[in-house]
Amino acid sequence: MALMTMSIVVAMFLLVASTAASASHPSCPATPPDTGATLQVSHAYGPCSPLGPSASAPSWAGFLADQSARDASRLLYLDSLAAASAKGGGRAYAPIASGRQLLQTPTYVVRARLGTPSQTLLLAVDTSNDAAWIPCAGCAGCPTSSPFNPSASSSYRAVPCGSQQCALAPNPSTCSPNTKSTCGFSLSYADSTLTAALSQDTLAVANDVVKTYTFGCLQRATGTAAPPQGLLGLGRGPLSFLSQTKDMYAATFSYCLPSFKSLNFSGTLRLGKSGQPKKIKTTPLLANPHRSSLYYVNMTAIRVGKKTVSIPSPALAFDAATGAGTVIDSGTMFTRLVAPAYLAVRDEVRRRVGGAVSSLGGFDTCYNTTAVAWPPVTLVFDGMQVTLPEENVVIHSTYGTISCLAMAAAPDGVNAVLNVIASMQQQNHRVLFDVPNGRVGFARERCTSA
Repeated sequence: MALMTMSIVVAMFLLVASTAASASHPSCPATPPDTGATLQVSHAYGPCSPLGPSASAPSWAGFLADQSARDASRLLYLDSLAAASAKGGGRAYAPIASGRQLLQTPTYVVRARLGTPSQTLLLAVDTSNDAAWIPCAGCAGCPTSSPFNPSASSSYRAVPCGSQQCALAPNPSTCSPNTKSTCGFSLSYADSTLTAALSQDTLAVANDVVKTYTFGCLQRATGTAAPPQGLLGLGRGPLSFLSQTKDMYAATFSYCLPSFKSLNFSGTLRLGKSGQPKKIKTTPLLANPHRSSLYYVNMTAIRVGKKTVSIPSPALAFDAATGAGTVIDSGTMFTRLVAPAYLAVRDEVRRRVGGAVSSLGGFDTCYNTTAVAWPPVTLVFDGMQVTLPEENVVIHSTYGTISCLAMAAAPDGVNAVLNVIASMQQQNHRVLFDVPNGRVGFARERCTSA
C-alpha cells in the first residue's frame, strides 16, 4: 500500500533532549511556564512546535499524506499490541516499511527535567504506552544528537538485576546468581532490536518532583528502526508514569489538546484530581486483561446529523479475547474506524453533503468548494454522547477551498480490530482519565485558537 511505504513505524515513545523552545512561525508567543501540576501541551507538527521547524515544508496535501501514513502505522502498532497480548505473547512488534528512515514522532509534547542537575527534555504524551525510554549518551545506533547523559547526573542509578522493577521490564535479561549486574532488557520491532538498561533518576514535571523515576536508558539500537526520541507513558501498566506517581496524582489526569494550526500554547496536561472538571459526561473504562494499558471504552453507535448510521454490531463490540473495540488515543491524529463503521459514516456524510467527491492525501471524502454544509457527528458511548462540531470533523486547506472528512478506515488488506478515537476529534475538549473510578470523560473547553 502506497501510504504504508511512506512511513516507518516505531511506536516507541519518548523524549527529545532539548533546551530549545523556539518556534518556526514569526507570530509564535513565548511558551508559558508550567505551574503546579499543570503542563503546557504543544503540537509536534504545528507552526509553534517546540521541536523547531521541520526540514521541509510539505504542501497541505503532502502534510495530509504524511500524517495519514503515520496514523496508519500507529493503528497497526496498536492492533499488534492487542493481537499479541490476546495470544499470550509478551513481545510487541510494530510493522516497518522498508527503505525509509522516517520514524513516527509524537503528536503532542510537554516539557520535563531529568537528573541532578536537571537536563531539559521534551516528552511525548502517549496514552497507549507505559514506560519512558530515553536515548542515552553512548547509545550505539541511536540517531539523536542530544541524548540524556547519566554520568552528568548525581542522582542517577542503574536498577539491579533481579529487582522487583526488573521483573516488570519487557524481556528482562537473565540474572546470574551472586552478581550485582544492571537489569537489561530488549524490545523487538520487525528487523530491529532495542537494548536498554533499566534506570532511575529524579524527574521534574511542572512544580512536582518524582525522586526515583524508573525508565529505560537506551544503549543499543540495531536494524532500520532506531528511535531518536521517546515518551511520557500515560498508560495503565506497572512501569507507566501513572503507576509510578499514583501516590502523587491518584492515577488521574486530563488534557486539552491544541490544534496543529494553533499559534498559541493553551493546551494543557493536568495531573491529579485537583482542578479537574466537576461537571463532565463520562463513560466506563473497560478492562482488558490482555492489554490493560489501553483505554478501552464501549462505543455503541455513531450519528451523522440526527441519523444513527447502520453499523454491524461486531464492528463496535468490545472483545477482550481478540483486542477488538474502541480506544481513546492521544498519539493518532485522525480517527480510524474499522471498515464497516467507517463506510457507514462516510456514506451518510456524502449523502448529506451532496456534490462531487474527491480524494486527497489518504482521505476519500473531500470537496473542492467553500459551499459545504458539513453535518455534526455524534459518538455514542455507554452513558455519554460526544457531539463533534465541524472543527472536530473536517480538515480545511490553508485557503479554505478544499475540505475533507477527518476520519479514515483501517489500511487496506489489514485485519484491524480497533476503532481509535484520535486527537483531532478530542481537540477543544477536556478529556479526563479517572482510573480509580474506572471512567473517561469529555467536557467542551476552548483550549486552542486556530
